[in-house]
Amino acid sequence: MELPNIFRGNYKLLAIPPLLLVLVALYFIPQIEMGVDFRGGTLISLTLDHAIDSNELQTQLESEGLGVEVRVFETAVGYKAEIESPQSEKLLRAEELKDEFESLLPEASNLEILAEMNSSYEAEYQEKRNEINAVANEMFELAGANTRAELIESITDLERTFSESYKKVYSDYQTAITGPIDKYVDYTSISVQTVSPMLSTHFIETAVNVAMWSAILSAVFVFLFFRVIVPSIAVILGAACDIIIALGAMGLFGIPLTLPAFAALLMLVGYSLDTDILLTMRMLKRRGDPRDKAHDAMKTGLTMSLTGIIAFATLFVLASVTHIPTYYEISAVALSGLVGDMFATWGLNAVMLLWYVERKGEQ
Repeated sequence: MELPNIFRGNYKLLAIPPLLLVLVALYFIPQIEMGVDFRGGTLISLTLDHAIDSNELQTQLESEGLGVEVRVFETAVGYKAEIESPQSEKLLRAEELKDEFESLLPEASNLEILAEMNSSYEAEYQEKRNEINAVANEMFELAGANTRAELIESITDLERTFSESYKKVYSDYQTAITGPIDKYVDYTSISVQTVSPMLSTHFIETAVNVAMWSAILSAVFVFLFFRVIVPSIAVILGAACDIIIALGAMGLFGIPLTLPAFAALLMLVGYSLDTDILLTMRMLKRRGDPRDKAHDAMKTGLTMSLTGIIAFATLFVLASVTHIPTYYEISAVALSGLVGDMFATWGLNAVMLLWYVERKGEQ
């Protein structure tokens, strides 16, 4: 069946649907929830012998003082449960103490060496040692360690003891969570993933940097390739709309922002640039009626998009059956972005290019 040429007539009206989608997406973007990767916390995955009531288990764990969220689902290999716990104030404080200790450590170590060589540095060393002792003692208290920093002679021994206490804070935290779980749940295997506040902050910073540089490099490449302002802006605008629509779908359908979801967003940038550059190449490099060229490019581009949609729809069905979060997040984000790409490319990018080419032809 021949695809009708939607660019005949008043094609500028085609820009309305993608613009409406972008506005709706902007409303839902603030509702996106951060996953454990970005906000920190602990995710415990259990393989169960039989189905259990998630609400009952959550109530039982809350009675033990745990603020958790419990999800139970059936997979192709049996029942599984995911228990997500937010970051604790104790771990947050441990991270702050670790950063403070590491900032004091180089100077304290240096002064210790100087004080051993020259007694004139003794007072300065003791002052710095008192500072680092105070930080270490607070960490020892968090870990429940029966020791004091003043009783540890060298900075090297203090650093080793501090590191052991820091690890104990994390291990005690995991034990405090897994203990009540062992009390109420029979399981065949358990997996505990804890993301520290420092690591989650690093993930966020890395994600922002990757997104920023990918946008900048894409804009530079497109401009250098076409050497024309309007088509270059149209390509970048199309990619931006894809990401906005995908983010809006994440907020609407409750898809958390995790590392797999972020990877899918970056993948959408590549898909978007692919279809946008295809359209731009056909419009600027080929001869003929601009509307026929846009229609011809749309037929090729929709074939590419539909192939991707079918592939990720298959993955989405697989994720729904197996309840594998990584597959679900990647496929759901990719599907949302690919659907948005069809609207953005052929409803917004194509309209801008047609207007530019026709206006240039008239001139």
